[in-house]
Amino acid sequence: MPAYSVAPTRTNLIRIRKELRFAREGYEILDRKREALTSELVRVAKEADELQKEVWKLLEKAYGALEKARLVMGSDHVEWAALAANKTVDVHLKLRGIMGVAIPLIESRGEPQKMLYSLSGTNAALDEATAAFREVLIKTPQLSMLTTTVWRLAGELRKTQRRVNALQHIFIPEYERTVEFIVSSLEEREREETFRLKWLKTKMTKAEV
Repeated sequence: MPAYSVAPTRTNLIRIRKELRFAREGYEILDRKREALTSELVRVAKEADELQKEVWKLLEKAYGALEKARLVMGSDHVEWAALAANKTVDVHLKLRGIMGVAIPLIESRGEPQKMLYSLSGTNAALDEATAAFREVLIKTPQLSMLTTTVWRLAGELRKTQRRVNALQHIFIPEYERTVEFIVSSLEEREREETFRLKWLKTKMTKAEV
């Protein structure tokens, strides 16, 4: 809203000052939201990173043990043992709001079986792989929830940052310049009116003489 596009009237001055006040209040609210989002994002990102590293270590351990089991037992026996897995984690998804952001809340119920197959014909490497994969499966819902939360908070933070920047660098300065323009124009108009009245008074005084 360039200053020159607004008529320098008292009505517009009142309106622009009101809009400027709202813009400053909006900036303060969004700035507080930005700080809160940043704090929450850092916290959740750290938690997600730690859990991600833990899951990667479990997967590395699980695949290493699984490869050993294949070498010792053969791929066919490992696949037959895997067919014994018939239960998994029951996952329920809900949503909760954090500063206007829909955040997933994942609840997992139940756990995979600890022993999926008969001990005969298997070895310790397969047991190790099974235990590691079981832990991965238990931790995956939590990791998914944290990862999604990080992405959504980051997206909301980007939008909030853009709005804060727009208010701080575009709208508020434009409103301030417009207020200055109107005030300056009104003051100039008053000076001209004062000068005109003085001139008329002087002229009338000379005419009476």
